[in-house]
Amino acid sequence: MTNIDRLIDDVIAVEGDYSNHPADRGGPTRWGVTETVARSHGYAGSMRHFPYDEAVAIYKRTYWLRPGFDKISLHAPELAAELFDTGINMGPATATGFLQRALNALNRNGQDFPDIKLDRKIGPQTIGALQQFLKKRGANGERVILKAVEALQGERYISLAESRPANEAFLYGWLAHRIG
Repeated sequence: MTNIDRLIDDVIAVEGDYSNHPADRGGPTRWGVTETVARSHGYAGSMRHFPYDEAVAIYKRTYWLRPGFDKISLHAPELAAELFDTGINMGPATATGFLQRALNALNRNGQDFPDIKLDRKIGPQTIGALQQFLKKRGANGERVILKAVEALQGERYISLAESRPANEAFLYGWLAHRIG
């Protein structure tokens, strides 16, 4: 099982305090929480004063419990930690989509378990496929699927930089702090 409080502390340590980078479409951000996300959770003040404890609550609720990464952590804690981090940076549905794509690509054409629907939600099929994958692949299974998810994430970061040159300002940090 994953220690979510430690994961949140780690994310906030990477994200830092207040920022408002001109190339960042997220705008004013504190503790890694964008102004849009903070407002959607009822925060009305200046982002320079956005409380740490509210950031922690948002991370736990929105990026851990709601997408179901806590359920993944029961079977593959390192994978769950990566999905949590990816979900914060790219959205939980994107992180889940990476997992589902990886599972489908690693099922040996359905020999190990059937393909799952790419609905970008953690449900019984995704959990079941992960369990079957880990059972079939043993101790190295989690490490391999983690690499697959990170490969998809890295490709997405490069695509973002290629499609919007302003994102090149963030590419090095994304690769340094978000991948493996």
